[in-house]
Amino acid sequence: MTERDGVDAIIDQWAAERPDLETLAMAVFGRIYRAARVAGDAQERFHARFGITRADFDVLATLRRAGGPDGLSPGRLTAEMMLSSGGTTSRLDRLEKAGHIVRTPDPADRRALQVRLTDGGRALIDEAVGAGLEQQQQMLAGLPEDRLRRIADDLRDVLASVERHAAEGERAPVARE
Repeated sequence: MTERDGVDAIIDQWAAERPDLETLAMAVFGRIYRAARVAGDAQERFHARFGITRADFDVLATLRRAGGPDGLSPGRLTAEMMLSSGGTTSRLDRLEKAGHIVRTPDPADRRALQVRLTDGGRALIDEAVGAGLEQQQQMLAGLPEDRLRRIADDLRDVLASVERHAAEGERAPVARE
């Protein structure tokens, strides 16, 4: 059996104070939140070695994944990023000043812009994504591959359920007395 963690302590406290609560969802989300925070903080420190933030990484990685020399419009870039759209312009300004991206007029619409990687930006993101993936693999090194595949599949199901319920606007009723 896996050793107990801080989430177990929280669940135990709720069980003592409110034994009527079913806390399985709290256990799942508590571990997801904690794992995301710890891994995210580690990735942030790791990206700093490359002179970029996690938000910068996301912009560069999104442009790199898109492929092709034309880049993306700022709107499409925002839509495809794994982060919220807040601060996209300031990120683009910072990355352009650092020489990692350029913004050029869209040949199909002179009023619009395209964002693309510079050669230096491409080299940077290629190095950072490879090294970052290696770091993520090291964080999971204690788990066998078949278990990691099951976890990834289970988390896909969790994400689909959460996204479906969020899109439907379903909320648990709040009991008030």
